[in-house]
Amino acid sequence: MSGREFKFKQVIAVRTDLGMSKGKIAVQVAHGSVSASERVRVTHQHVWKAWFNEGQKKVAVKVASEDELLEMRRMAVDLGIPFALIRDAGMTELPPGTTTVIAVGPARAELIDKVTSDLKLL
Repeated sequence: MSGREFKFKQVIAVRTDLGMSKGKIAVQVAHGSVSASERVRVTHQHVWKAWFNEGQKKVAVKVASEDELLEMRRMAVDLGIPFALIRDAGMTELPPGTTTVIAVGPARAELIDKVTSDLKLL
């Protein structure tokens, strides 16, 4: 590891209670990351540019339930952090509308940590 410190990051939390396949998890994480990133690109372009130019740090973590995702959403709203909550279309493994992941940020790392620092890596 380089020990490089990032000022900006994005954290994507994945529900582990759904039993999604590795491929399904990868796709849901991608949906969350792209959706939240695009939101920040449009609404907070200076933050998006800083994150992008810094290397687009992303961290995948796990949560055990939809309630945990919704609590993360509440915290992100309270702190003014952009996020994307992803609901599956229901074409493969899950019923339509199943909430699968939340992507928080990109934003300043210390702000993201207020929402995600207690979560374990995926």
